[in-house]
Amino acid sequence: MLELSNYCVAYGQSEVISDLNFSLKPNEIVAILGRNGMGKTTLMKSIIGMIPSRSGDLKLDGKSLNKQKSYQRVASGLGFVPQGRMIFSSMTVQENIETGLTSIGESKVPTDLYSIFPVLLEMRHRRGGNLSGGQQQQLAIARALASNPSVLLLDEPTEGIQPSIIKDMAKTLKQIRDHCGLSIVVSEQVLSFALDVADRILVIEKGKIVHDVLRDEVDERQVAAYLSV
Repeated sequence: MLELSNYCVAYGQSEVISDLNFSLKPNEIVAILGRNGMGKTTLMKSIIGMIPSRSGDLKLDGKSLNKQKSYQRVASGLGFVPQGRMIFSSMTVQENIETGLTSIGESKVPTDLYSIFPVLLEMRHRRGGNLSGGQQQQLAIARALASNPSVLLLDEPTEGIQPSIIKDMAKTLKQIRDHCGLSIVVSEQVLSFALDVADRILVIEKGKIVHDVLRDEVDERQVAAYLSV
C-alpha cells in the first residue's frame, strides 16, 4: 500500500531521515517506535507532505506522491492524525469532521463514521475544545477517516491520553482497520500500546530503521532498550 525507497528528509544541511526503506501491506498495522528526536514526527509529516523530502521515492498503491501537496495526498488516499490532535476547538464536533470531507467533495458525514465513534454522535453539536483528551483523539481520527483513506497515519496518538483509555484506543484502531479495510501506521513511544495494536514493530533511530520484526516475534526487552534514554 505504502512504500518508501531510499527516502531522505533534511532541515537545511541536517539530514533527519536517511535512506529509509519501508513498505506497508494491505490491512496491516505497523508501529514505528523511537525516542524523542529520532525522526518519527518528521517522517510522518513528510509522508503527508507537510515537510518536503530531499530524495527518494514515496508511493501509495504504486502511485508516486513525491510531487503532490498535502491536500493532494489526502485526496489520493492518505489520512493523517497529527501529534497533539490539532482539532478546531471553537468548531463543533460535526464541523470538525466535515473539514475532512472537503478533499473528496462530500458535505455530509457518513453515518457509519458515527457508528465507530458513538460518543461523537452524542456530542456532535458540542465544541471540540470542550471534549476530553480521549474524545478529542477520537474526533481527530474521525476527521481523518472522513476523507475515506486507504492508509491512516497517526503521530503519537497516546500523547496526553489517560492510561485506562490507551487500551481502548488500540481496540478501536483494529476495529477501524477491519471495518474500513485500510492500513495504519502509528508512530509511538509507548511500547505496551504498540504491542497491543500492531502487526509489525519497527524501531527508528537517528532517522534510520534499525529494527523490523513481526509482533509475534518481538523481544520486548530488546525493543525497550532502544527506547530507554
